[in-house]
Amino acid sequence: MPRQGIKTACKCPEDTDRKCHSQRYGNKTLHYQHTYIPNKTIPEYYLYVPAQYDGKSDAALMVFQDGWVFADKDHPYVDKRHYAPDVFDELIHANKMPVTIAIFAEPGNIDEDYPENRMENSKRSEEYDELSDRYVSFLINTLIPEVAKYYRLTDDPMQRAIGGFSSGGNCSFTAAWQRPDYFHRVLSFAGAYINIRGGHIYPYLVRSSPKKDLKVYLQAGSNDIDIIFGNVWLANQQMAAAFKFKGYDYKFVRTEGTHGQFMGEHFKGAIEWLWDDSGKESSNE
Repeated sequence: MPRQGIKTACKCPEDTDRKCHSQRYGNKTLHYQHTYIPNKTIPEYYLYVPAQYDGKSDAALMVFQDGWVFADKDHPYVDKRHYAPDVFDELIHANKMPVTIAIFAEPGNIDEDYPENRMENSKRSEEYDELSDRYVSFLINTLIPEVAKYYRLTDDPMQRAIGGFSSGGNCSFTAAWQRPDYFHRVLSFAGAYINIRGGHIYPYLVRSSPKKDLKVYLQAGSNDIDIIFGNVWLANQQMAAAFKFKGYDYKFVRTEGTHGQFMGEHFKGAIEWLWDDSGKESSNE
């Protein structure tokens, strides 16, 4: 399939003053092939460009894994409170985060017959749960440069963030852990730091490795999944304890719910905290 150029079209009313009222440009989907893993996969992504982006200055960047979870407002599985374009609009307008372009990436699939639930894409676990630098190398060398052909993106790792849910949260931390020179900020909702493909060793790695320049937001629920690979609630507690032991800038939000149940309730606050560099002490709820 040939690559399609990124297109943005303002969907704001003609009389909207976009300098005063933050409006989004609308998301577009691109399909293209790559071969960074042995079998060809066809990734899919959505793009958010805020109205404040004028092409004259570099934009900050945030990459979400399982993109539809954060970018498909009409999907029956999605809580509208973690619909990122609306949250970004509000926080950028309030100067609580920089002008930020967001890439909502889906896991690869072996063909164009995508399942309705993209979390069932054939390459998701291979890409998201593996602890190597293979996925982050794809982002840095393939996906992000594709977007950078059309938009000015920052070269400052402090202005780059990456995030996701479940295995997408684990994947986001892996990307930043492997390349802290590229991604500084990490958002992890119900991160799967369990032994699917070795993620259970992260608490030890955090404790035993030199401290990296990362800022990490964790959320998990006390009734999170408990399966043969491990208990996500316990795993996130271990991650938080390791971050505390090592002196990381982190926040751990504890809830009572199931896997991802309170993600929508805490999403806006998580994004605001992640981009806040005021230096105030993190509170761990």
